[in-house]
Amino acid sequence: MIKLIFTCEHGGNQIPEEFKELFTPYKTLLNSHRGYDVGILDVFKKFTNEFDAESFYSEKSRLLIELNRSPHHKNLFSEITKPLNKETKQYIVDKYYKPYRTEVESKNEKFIKKKINVVHISFHSFTPELNGKVRNADIGLLYDPKSEQEKEFCMRWKKEIVTLNKKLKVRLNYPYLGIADGFTSFLRKKFGYKFYGGIELEINQKLLKNKSALNRTTRLLIDSFMKVEI
Repeated sequence: MIKLIFTCEHGGNQIPEEFKELFTPYKTLLNSHRGYDVGILDVFKKFTNEFDAESFYSEKSRLLIELNRSPHHKNLFSEITKPLNKETKQYIVDKYYKPYRTEVESKNEKFIKKKINVVHISFHSFTPELNGKVRNADIGLLYDPKSEQEKEFCMRWKKEIVTLNKKLKVRLNYPYLGIADGFTSFLRKKFGYKFYGGIELEINQKLLKNKSALNRTTRLLIDSFMKVEI
């Protein structure tokens, strides 16, 4: 038996009312890829509607606090919130970081304690160009090479995506490594490899540039995922 868990840590660029004044000078930054994963929440919602899965998403900006970083990571807070005093940062952790992370973690733990296998897909999008360098992929599937189930799952999903659209460039562990600090890595360390499998789906934002492109990309991902034997 396998349970699916879908998460989207960077679904929006919302800033809580109590911190809006702090972010007033950074509206352009908030609307960029630095503020959120452009287009990914629409993909996530359409995707989750097609499957029997537990789903969790956040629309708070990663510039407030980075939900995809471990609690003590140096980039948990952005350059905007890092200078805040200790008490205020702890308040942000307690109100906006811990509730989301704990809910997802608890759902995983509930299944794993019952010896039920979990496949956790974390949804992300990436900017086509970063620091002057063009990203050489349309879709990335990130996994831990030490996990045979994660590796096999990504290879099967890649095969199904390419079968449906041979023009797409699908790469494994690109544009980031599956073992880099992230929510899936954190959960993998906590629960081990036996019952937990964490995959990060990364979509090039050029495939989400308008409604038509976003719908085509999402349909392709849904159709290919349905063909993967879980």
